[in-house]
Amino acid sequence: MWWRGPNARDDRDALACLGQAIFFIARAVARHRRSSPIRFHDLRHTSATLLLAAGVHPKVVQERLGHSQIGITLDTYSHVVPSMQLEAASKLDTLMRSSRNSGKPRRRA
Repeated sequence: MWWRGPNARDDRDALACLGQAIFFIARAVARHRRSSPIRFHDLRHTSATLLLAAGVHPKVVQERLGHSQIGITLDTYSHVVPSMQLEAASKLDTLMRSSRNSGKPRRRA
């Protein structure tokens, strides 16, 4: 693999090295900007929140995070759900109005 170093015993070692490199780069940037460092967990949380807010299915986010159960993902990121509820209600309203006007349900292409 492209990121495997000469001393990497297996993929986990290589990923650990990559994670450390990202950590050191983020810490250097934070020092340069005189701000608090960004932890890897912060990036992970931000990524999941942005994906859910963008409408990515929670099951996909769960798999990307490696959570064993969808409930863990949904419980952790429930603060994103209210905006998703509003969007779902709006889509249902649109579907109901279009089916009422046409006499039969419309299917998306």
